[in-house]
Formats: sequence, structure tokens, C-alpha cells
Amino acid sequence: MGVRDWNLTSDEMCPQRLVLEHVTSRWGTLILLALQERAYRFSELRRAIGGRVSEKMLAQTLQTLERDGLVHRDAKPVIPPRVDYSLTDLGREAAERVHALATWTERRMDAVGTARAAYDEARS
Repeated sequence: MGVRDWNLTSDEMCPQRLVLEHVTSRWGTLILLALQERAYRFSELRRAIGGRVSEKMLAQTLQTLERDGLVHRDAKPVIPPRVDYSLTDLGREAAERVHALATWTERRMDAVGTARAAYDEARS
């Protein structure tokens, strides 16, 4: 797959690019990483990813990832209602790749910091 396959076609994004955007969005990435550990209820998941996400944004992101087949929503018919979120097989596969990128980022932060300092110094 070449770079042209990821470009905009007419006014719409190609399907791969849209899914990549969902997986690598700020909250998409954190949701996938959290759900890689275990299933969560909505409020637990919100706390697990740092709590700075609004309820609306978390709900929208979960719906998007569910639509893409990455997240499973399990609504149990009890009172009070209980909804658990977990990864599908496809979601686990995506989470493994996101986790690999997050691990790489953590390992290479010193090199990134050095590059940033060199860039900033060259610009001043």
C-alpha cells in the first residue's frame, strides 16, 4: 500500500485512513490501552484513562470504536443498568500495535528530547 492509498479521494477519507484516525486519536489510543488490561464499566474506564475526558467524548469514542468492530459493549439488563466495555479480537489486535508504539515512544523519549533541544537551539 503506497502513500497515494492514504490520500483524500474526492471529499472523503479513504476507509483505512478513517480507521487509523479512530485508533490513533487521543482518546482512542488510551481506551485501547486500558481495555487491553481488562473490561471496564464506563465510569471505571473514564478514571482509568485519566478522567480528563468528558463523558460525551468518551461515549462518542467508544461508539466509534464499537462501530469499527474494536470494542464490544455489553449492556446487562439489571437495575441499575450495567454496561461493560471490552476489546473484540480485532480490538485486541489493534491494541497490541498501539501498545507497541506506546512502548517505543516511552523507550525513545530521551532521543526525542535531544532532537527537540537541538531543533529549538538551531531556531533561536
